[in-house]
Amino acid sequence: MRVILKEDVKKLGSMGQIVTVADGFARNYLVPRGLAVEASSKNMKSLEHAQRVIQEKAKKVKESLQDFADRLSKITLVLQAKSGEEGKLFGSVTSMDIAEKLKSEGIEIDRKKISLEEPIKRLGTHTVSIHLHPEINTQITLQVVEE
Repeated sequence: MRVILKEDVKKLGSMGQIVTVADGFARNYLVPRGLAVEASSKNMKSLEHAQRVIQEKAKKVKESLQDFADRLSKITLVLQAKSGEEGKLFGSVTSMDIAEKLKSEGIEIDRKKISLEEPIKRLGTHTVSIHLHPEINTQITLQVVEE
């Protein structure tokens, strides 16, 4: 029996896929639990419509994130930190520090989206990568100055 998966099912497929399974598996497990529906022409049309709607929403989200990334790339963030001799910081600047500084500037970004190759341990200008979307990355300039 051909069914359309309504949710991701381990070892079978992901949401929206059309898969062929044994009749008993579909009738006794997938359909009663709401994991799948029979792949009739009516259900196929509704699946196509739902996929188009999802693609349009994803496109709009991606465009808005791209605009946001363009605005972010123009930002220079100034962060104050205590330092010792030769510009070495006491401690380091981490993604959490950068996220808090961005939040104080009115920009809310999850610290997990901020990518540092290694914690910043010196005064000066640094480039920080931010991953907003799997296809959208941007960089901001971070200037670490002495407190």
